[in-house]
Amino acid sequence: MEIIWQTPANPPEVKDYIFVKGKRYVMPYYFEFIAHVKNRWEGKTIVDLFAEEFRGRTYEYYVRAVKNGRIKVDDQMVPVSYILQSTQKISHFVHRHEPPVLAGKVSILQTESDVITVCKPASIPVHPCGQYRKNTVVGILQAEHGLAPLFPIHRLDRLVSGLLIFARNANKAEQFRRQIDAGLLEKEYIARVIGIFPDGEHAVNANLCYNAREGRTSVEIRAHLQYTGYPIANDKLYPSKPMDHLVKGTGTETVAFTGKDQWFTSVSSSDNRITEAGNWNFAIDPMCTNCPGLAPTGYDGEEEGIWLHCVRYSGPGWSYECPFPKWAFFH
Repeated sequence: MEIIWQTPANPPEVKDYIFVKGKRYVMPYYFEFIAHVKNRWEGKTIVDLFAEEFRGRTYEYYVRAVKNGRIKVDDQMVPVSYILQSTQKISHFVHRHEPPVLAGKVSILQTESDVITVCKPASIPVHPCGQYRKNTVVGILQAEHGLAPLFPIHRLDRLVSGLLIFARNANKAEQFRRQIDAGLLEKEYIARVIGIFPDGEHAVNANLCYNAREGRTSVEIRAHLQYTGYPIANDKLYPSKPMDHLVKGTGTETVAFTGKDQWFTSVSSSDNRITEAGNWNFAIDPMCTNCPGLAPTGYDGEEEGIWLHCVRYSGPGWSYECPFPKWAFFH
């Protein structure tokens, strides 16, 4: 079996993606994860370290991986009883299966010399994280449009859709960062909520994970809506049951809402291309814990994006917008 060894330096390509029944999959590929031994890992055996820190696979798998050279220390095979020392390089060579995402197109909205804006579909992470690498907005833009490097100016939760702004160089990214730190940016979302949201503007003054040093909270608008009693209708993380730990008080971030019927806009300081693949071929790896499926074990269930969409970001002398999603026009 020919092994094509990929690293973060290997860019995603269009041929890496498969579209099946409204989902975007990634063809499984070989990949090397690399880390260095932290102080708290020193003195552990190589197998115990992986079994304790990376619980997605069994102890028995890690024993076999060490014996077969899938796990190495300083690029050398070691026995399963090998004791780790601080700063040593450890590598894990795996047959990588990425979770599927919904097959919505990542649409480019506006292209400038140092900025690009896109409409992010729900369910796709912004950048590589966890088990996602190619199935990300950054990976898809690189594969389909050759756009790299890109510097995300802000993030959206994986299940949230809407506007994303990317700087195309480090200097522009730093300019945006200074504006964010100075509190000069405004962002606007649309959501579909449970209940009839009252007309007019409504301020939420609640102590939501307040960071005294930064003088602001880190929670998204989803928690604010739950606090008001109008949670996003299909949000399982912040459902209609109120959170007891949220209290009104001073020193908190204020978020203003305006709304009518079931719609609101919050202000705080596409088309669906589906290409069905009838079949696909990839080499089944005898040690892979996810083969023969395309998706990792436990990631092939049904999923939908939540009804929260980023519409607009604006700052000193600039403003970028994204069209409303289809669910915003459903009655």
